[in-house]
Amino acid sequence: AANGLLSVDRIVQAVAATGMRASLRAGESLRFRVRGLDCQNEVRLLRNALGPLVGEDKLSFDPKTGRLDVAPQSLASAEAIKEAVASTGMVAELHSETVENTKISAIGSPRASCAGEVAGPASVGNPGEVVFKIHGMDCGDEVAALKREVSPLVGEDKLSFDLINGRMSVAGTPAATVVASIEKAVARTGMHAELWGEGVKTEGALAEDRRRRTQSMLTATSGILTALGFAIHATAAGSVLAALSETPGVFAPAPLAAIIAYALAIVCAVRYVAPKALLAARRLRPDMNLLMGVAVAGAVAIHQWFEGATVSFFFALALALEAWSLDRARRAVSALMELAPAIARVRFRDGNEGEIPVGEVAVGMRVIVRPGDKLPLDGRVALGTSEVNQAPITGESVPVAVSEGSSVYAGTINGEGAIEIETTKGAHDTTLARIIRMVGSAQSRRAPTEQWVERFARVYTPAVMALAIAVLIIPPIAFGGAWEDWFYRALVLLVIACPCALVISTPVSIVAALAGAAKQGVLVKGGVHLETPSKLKAIAMDKTGTLTQGRPKVVDLVPMNGHTEEELLGHAAALEARSEHPLAKAILEAAAERGLSVEPAAGVRALRGKGLVGRIEANEAWLGSRSYLEERGKDQAVALVLEKADLLAKAGRTVVAVGDAKTVWGLIAVADAIRPAAAGIIAELHAVGIEHIVMLTGDISATAQAIARQTGIDEVRSELLPEHKVQ
Repeated sequence: AANGLLSVDRIVQAVAATGMRASLRAGESLRFRVRGLDCQNEVRLLRNALGPLVGEDKLSFDPKTGRLDVAPQSLASAEAIKEAVASTGMVAELHSETVENTKISAIGSPRASCAGEVAGPASVGNPGEVVFKIHGMDCGDEVAALKREVSPLVGEDKLSFDLINGRMSVAGTPAATVVASIEKAVARTGMHAELWGEGVKTEGALAEDRRRRTQSMLTATSGILTALGFAIHATAAGSVLAALSETPGVFAPAPLAAIIAYALAIVCAVRYVAPKALLAARRLRPDMNLLMGVAVAGAVAIHQWFEGATVSFFFALALALEAWSLDRARRAVSALMELAPAIARVRFRDGNEGEIPVGEVAVGMRVIVRPGDKLPLDGRVALGTSEVNQAPITGESVPVAVSEGSSVYAGTINGEGAIEIETTKGAHDTTLARIIRMVGSAQSRRAPTEQWVERFARVYTPAVMALAIAVLIIPPIAFGGAWEDWFYRALVLLVIACPCALVISTPVSIVAALAGAAKQGVLVKGGVHLETPSKLKAIAMDKTGTLTQGRPKVVDLVPMNGHTEEELLGHAAALEARSEHPLAKAILEAAAERGLSVEPAAGVRALRGKGLVGRIEANEAWLGSRSYLEERGKDQAVALVLEKADLLAKAGRTVVAVGDAKTVWGLIAVADAIRPAAAGIIAELHAVGIEHIVMLTGDISATAQAIARQTGIDEVRSELLPEHKVQ
């Protein structure tokens, strides 16, 4: 019976320990958890990969939980399904809560009657996996080294790597002894592994920071010493050209002082390369570290100190730059964590209040959010009214009015009213938490090019070593060539043919692309999607912050009753002088642009959801929305003003009315200004083959249509909630 405690994989392993063999019986339902399955794009990829294997009618997907169900069929085994999923860049694991009618048949000796318990540590990552933080994992070559050492213990199909966050995941729940063996295997590669937990800070992380600083310092020192050695070398030779050209391809002999500088430069540069090269040599698994090590050692052996120092420095510099690019990507992910506070103020059942970590807040608890505070969790407003700035999550530039029953999100910013929310999701399941997880796991979804390069390097690296040995041996033996010349040429071949540029550049390029895109506000869900845009025919994009600047701006002034634009704007700015509301900032910016001197109004009071009232030079003054304008009077003059306000609203403007006790001074139209480059970019997208561009927005239809006309958008979907945009 499905009890949710043991995965099918662990049952199969336990049966194997008895000398028998267990396999899933053909023709039964299978349930998988698919890492990377979180939207309809992945569903389409999986349908294409699995449809021919099991039949499309046998597949069902749940992107919210990352679940894949395969109805009873006899065409494919669980392993074949896993391989097909892996071809899409995702990873499938048999779900720990298997479908009820899944059966296991055991084949083997009846003598073994008890397999014993399969014990293991609690999972610290997603259910059904153990996650290790790997200190020192900065490139694809290190990932390959980890695979070689760890896969014999757990199986390569159970390993997955997150290069950006420096994490290694092991599917299933390995026993404590296996976890210890994994940590020892990682240590043999020169890296360090420790169990990772969400939000847990370890001593290893501090040690990793120290290692990176030391690596950067040694790399810089290597460069300085190489330059110093060459300066001494050139001085002794009489000139730079003399130092480099005494014999074609061979440098002039270096003096002792230069040799010492070169040697120190080499030692500094190979500090973090030599252990990996020695490991590759012991395992008879040549990699780029070994190739560089052999090339540098050979250069030293034939007294080409400058070449050896230069090669080692540039190789160390490449590794340092790669680590730096990864750090930049990691900082971009870490910045997302700071959007939500770590502490929540909770009202307990007995009426008392207290502050506790957000991770301890249960679903259904009441959380108090004071004016100006960030919301710690997703929930529904249970008490109070306010305006919430949802730009960090939804991108909408104007705060959203919330009252009892309104949904709110972690990481958004409360306005001027205190509210009490009832949490609807735990800290690890909020909208913001899902975004952070999606960014964190993006790089592990490898692009097809990266997968191909990894397979290519496994063959290419040994081939280069063999070719270098052939260049060294065959010409002297077969054709009487000079051993020293051909040894030198073999070393040159190692340097120029080493797959560093190929093997390092592919994952680094992907990480750099992901990080660079994130820095520009674009989230690409993994390397597998970086190659997708070349095939796109249609694009859907949000309006606020994408086509527009994401902040309100005064776009029109309609003075009335004999007042000028300056008087209208100055009147409004005086009332808004102390406000932090985005509309107030737009009015104050417009006043500043016109050089208006603003004296704050006296006795300003906020009318929640309506506007402001105060005194300017002892006279009553007010500013408000259309509904407040309607409240103030029902006469013919106000009716005409309302007509003009409605015309502006239909053009996609937010209208602010301004006046005094006697008359309406005029209307100020505020809108989210279109980015200056938006229309040009839309035209460029059309020019490169994007046939259809759709704008998605929560704004009213009039606003959306106005922006679409100005930018050249093909289709508009307006008045959408975030979940409707996803649909």
